[in-house]
Amino acid sequence: METYNQRASTSQSRRDNFQDTALGLVSTLSFPAIVGTADMMLKSAGVYLVGYEKIGGGHCTAIVRGNIADVRLAVEAGVQTAEQFGQLVSSLVIARPFPNLDIVLPIASRLSQFTGDGYSRLSNTAIGLVETRGFPALVGAADAMLKAADVQLAAYEKIGGGLCTAIIRGTVANVAVAVEAGMFEAERIGELNAVMVIPRPLDELEQTLPVASCWIEERQPLRLPVNIKEKEQVAEVEMVGLPDLAKLPVKIVEE
Repeated sequence: METYNQRASTSQSRRDNFQDTALGLVSTLSFPAIVGTADMMLKSAGVYLVGYEKIGGGHCTAIVRGNIADVRLAVEAGVQTAEQFGQLVSSLVIARPFPNLDIVLPIASRLSQFTGDGYSRLSNTAIGLVETRGFPALVGAADAMLKAADVQLAAYEKIGGGLCTAIIRGTVANVAVAVEAGMFEAERIGELNAVMVIPRPLDELEQTLPVASCWIEERQPLRLPVNIKEKEQVAEVEMVGLPDLAKLPVKIVEE
């Protein structure tokens, strides 16, 4: 059975593992802004992106981890980027966080997902994001983007407050053309809130973005009758009549 000294030694060892690390958080008021902010944080320092937290009302937070100096530099770059977008809410750097903080926060379950082999589902592409207030404007913008250039709609993200973001991928030129078309259509239908084009995103950034299930697995065609009459015809072919038991001959066994 584990003794008190062993537990204390284990706890101290876990704390030592966090002596030179830090947790950095930058919060914005739109999803495109937080993705652009996260992209700048990753490219400005040696940190890795843990993920995003969306708490409603449009509030999104990018969370990074690394050594203290890198996290401070990344958060500073993220704050400057968010201020340029006019979307900064707040920022925070926590030096040497205790392990219990990671366990309690919902980001803990995602730590292992972003420390692997850097696998990218769609590398060497650009990412475009168009955020609207209202779902009809989002659907209209997505339709306009797909028709304006050779891009693919990866997914869409909802962050509360009526804000939703269409996420497209393609070459830098195609994404730029598509986003411009999506902006005009969103403004025509409803309200455009934010846009973002990120050329050559890092693997870590791509892995944190939502991807529709159709990108991962191929849907099988659903085979149904074309109309009701066809269904009735199929049923008639499959029906088999049963014989009348009263008219069947009875075999008599002689003793």
